[in-house]
Amino acid sequence: MRSTINHLIQLQELTLIRDEQRSIRGNAADTHQLDESIQHLSETLEPEAKVIYDRLSKKDHIVMAPMNDGNCSVCGMKLAISQVQGVKQCKTLVACPSCARLLYDPSGAKWVGERPKRSSGERKVGIARFSAPSLMIAELQGSTPREAVEELARKLQENRFVDDAEKLVLAAMDRENTLPTSIGHGLAFPHVRGIEGGGLSLAFGISRKGIRWDAEQKSPVHFVFFSTIPTAVSMFYLKLLAGLSESFTKETNRKAAMEAKNDEALWKVLVKATRATVK
Repeated sequence: MRSTINHLIQLQELTLIRDEQRSIRGNAADTHQLDESIQHLSETLEPEAKVIYDRLSKKDHIVMAPMNDGNCSVCGMKLAISQVQGVKQCKTLVACPSCARLLYDPSGAKWVGERPKRSSGERKVGIARFSAPSLMIAELQGSTPREAVEELARKLQENRFVDDAEKLVLAAMDRENTLPTSIGHGLAFPHVRGIEGGGLSLAFGISRKGIRWDAEQKSPVHFVFFSTIPTAVSMFYLKLLAGLSESFTKETNRKAAMEAKNDEALWKVLVKATRATVK
């Protein structure tokens, strides 16, 4: 059953990657190879799993839900002990009794920060809902995609968003091997899905010397946006991705980011650039 679960997770991930491409490229997105891979994975699923996946994916492309602290990470349903054990034993497909998504026991980096407390102070808006000055790097030192991701992952670990930066790097590079996240204009959007328990988070770094992100990309990447994404907000991430892309395809915003002297200055550029595009 573990192989079936992994098959389903891979199918879901490819579908979400296709959604990302369409979100940032619109009608210009070339998803031919992705379409073929998705069709192949779908056709080679075990019959029972395929029926369930096809039915659920018509409503929402999030079909697979990681179990987090005995809860469905998507709808938050508290699972019975027998269901928790069933997910861990992985001998059969276990569906969430509330949202009907298929549950699995995740591995990899985990969110470790304290849950935000209710406050009577000023409510965070815009990009501040997902990032902070402490997650900026005004001068990335790395010369490869992996090195840049490592720097940003360490920022996330230092600020208690994840417990293991190296696991985060491994997951991010696996995602890059599927389809690089560079989109032109010097922009790249590496990310890891399935960091449960917290919120969507964004670390942002600048490489002034530029990084060759993938073999097909002619121009180097200078702007690296690294996100950790809880499964439940995967579709919302598409809106954040589109907003960041819209903001930083504008030359004036890229120029301002390149001229930022320190992390605090870079944060101010990010806030200003996304004021109208990230809500």
